Amino acid sequence: MPPLLRATPRQRAFQAFPAARAGVSVTRLGYCRFASSSQKSVHGTTTSRRTCTPSVNRQRSALISSSLSWNIQQKWSSTVAIDPKMYTTSFAFFEALWDAGVTHVFVNLGSDHPSIIEAMVKGAREKKGQFPRIITCPNEMVAMSMADGYARLTNKPQAVIVHVDVGTQGLGAAVHNASAGRAPILVFAGISPITQEGELRGSRTEFIHWIQDVPDQKQIVAQYCRYSAELKTGVNVKQMVNRALQFAKSAPQGPVYLCGSREVMEQEIEPYSIQQDEWDPVELGGLPGSAVSKIAEALAGAERPLLITGYAGRNPEMPAKLVELANTVKGLRVLDTGGSDMCFPADHPAWLGLRYGNEEAIQTADTIIVLDCDVPWIPTQCKPRSDAKIFHIDVDPLKQVMPLFYIKAQARYRADAMASVDQILAALQSDESLRTKLAGGASEQRWTALQTSYRERIDGIASRAKPLDNGEFGTGHLCSKLRELCPEDTIWAVEAVTNTLFVHDNIQPTKPGQWINCGGGGLGWSGGGALGVKLASDHEAKLQGHEHGKFVVQIVGDGSFLFSVPGSVYWIAKRYNIPILTIVLNNKGWNAPRRSLLLVHPDGLGAGATNDDIHIAFNPSPDYAGIAKAAAGGDVFAERVDQAADLVDVLKRAIQAVQNGQTAVVDCKVASGC
Repeated sequence: MPPLLRATPRQRAFQAFPAARAGVSVTRLGYCRFASSSQKSVHGTTTSRRTCTPSVNRQRSALISSSLSWNIQQKWSSTVAIDPKMYTTSFAFFEALWDAGVTHVFVNLGSDHPSIIEAMVKGAREKKGQFPRIITCPNEMVAMSMADGYARLTNKPQAVIVHVDVGTQGLGAAVHNASAGRAPILVFAGISPITQEGELRGSRTEFIHWIQDVPDQKQIVAQYCRYSAELKTGVNVKQMVNRALQFAKSAPQGPVYLCGSREVMEQEIEPYSIQQDEWDPVELGGLPGSAVSKIAEALAGAERPLLITGYAGRNPEMPAKLVELANTVKGLRVLDTGGSDMCFPADHPAWLGLRYGNEEAIQTADTIIVLDCDVPWIPTQCKPRSDAKIFHIDVDPLKQVMPLFYIKAQARYRADAMASVDQILAALQSDESLRTKLAGGASEQRWTALQTSYRERIDGIASRAKPLDNGEFGTGHLCSKLRELCPEDTIWAVEAVTNTLFVHDNIQPTKPGQWINCGGGGLGWSGGGALGVKLASDHEAKLQGHEHGKFVVQIVGDGSFLFSVPGSVYWIAKRYNIPILTIVLNNKGWNAPRRSLLLVHPDGLGAGATNDDIHIAFNPSPDYAGIAKAAAGGDVFAERVDQAADLVDVLKRAIQAVQNGQTAVVDCKVASGC
């Protein structure tokens, strides 16, 4: 029997009606009511066939006449008495998330979420330890960035709940980042109620329900999502959740979006479960046999082989596999052009570091393997030589969400990166003729030359990272000191924009999962992203019996810091005890627009203009550490530093504060270009 209407004489008449207790319900048809045999509808109410027997009619008439007078034309109320044992679409939704491995839900709640809130309370009381942890986020971008950071570190999808169309729009650039960065996230939003006269539980009760009713809410984010759909009924909510997560977890991974009206989420359904092992993501295979032979022969015969990657390091086993490939093909160099993950360790001679599509090795290579990479080079700045053999291996070699993308390649393959490298290694190590080529004197000469160039590269980075003569310092010097002072297994969450290359050159990450850069161009990722990374690291550590996870450092430009909604970020850090170290690279404004200007108009009017003239300066400079401290109610280690002589002391105290459980924000004034 559906939940009873509250605070109306009709409720009391219905409760007293013997036919209702016998499985016969009262249903409305226009202004006429009739008795019927109960049958559940998709909305949890009852459908019927007419069975108005004389005896039932007499009972009904007696009840109506003896009850308090109520108008036969009175509308159904959408306010109901809640049965604590009620099992709704919303509760099944959370069960589906948990069973699918979603451990955290980042929420920003609104008028579309009454049943969601009821389900959260019910879950906390009845399913403790078997229900997702709820994290309140005062801003939607921060919520999704937290889910992004969590998913990127663990490769486990997390969920976000936002409020109708406005909350969906509030996700903003975070949806772009998750899509470009291949982060598996499930987003759920309510939609305005689909009834307005109390026909169903959840019907419209507030003025805003009309204002927020839009033609197709999911289209706000659909082009960034791997899948988007509306929940039409509760009876298959678990299947819909798992279908969405299949898309999110299948390569290329990314966000998915579900929405549902209050009426659907309030629907009372029968408890049920599904076979979770039937909902695994789609698995990609490896390369065709002919492709393996072609690529292996090209690598073995190359004089200047190069591998370019961007996302391969998302698989924590991939860096070691690429090291094995570099040790097998002596002279192979590895270039990271995405910076999204730690793909190749900086302590190997084949390391070329992180460059955004512009590196001399691209122009000189005679064989290039492009492996899980979105932008291997920028043709207007740098492109391969005309006779280079190029092979493109990717989960999405056509880049189906990019209207414009193509690279010159002998062949391109949709294949799993790990499986492909395994196949190529097996061919190189088993084929006698290929082994002979790889063991020759020319191969040893390339190996020696590679080691020499590597030492020169590391020495050059160190020389450029020295403090300036006036006592100031650049990003390179700052990051070299961070590398020395922070724990060896620190996780770096980086959104340094124009300073990213200086950060990567001097941090020199070596461990899988140690470097996580914003996957897209939506500035403001790193605040929530760093919190999500730390939350994930702590959670995974506790599952393994450790008290705390790894030390997490956010390195962020001053403009990106403002985009990150620090008022929300540092409130969450305090509320949920998620201590991180934030380093703000304060160069007094947005330098990226100036760089873009000079690439197109190197001799234009803007080239000689000041940052104030082109409206990218931050004058006066905000008190970034003070903003964070205010948001956390004063409980943040907050410092400014602008002289190299003071830097080490400030960093040591900040690191100690974080290790003691307090978030720290250090505002570092950095010189440009170093």
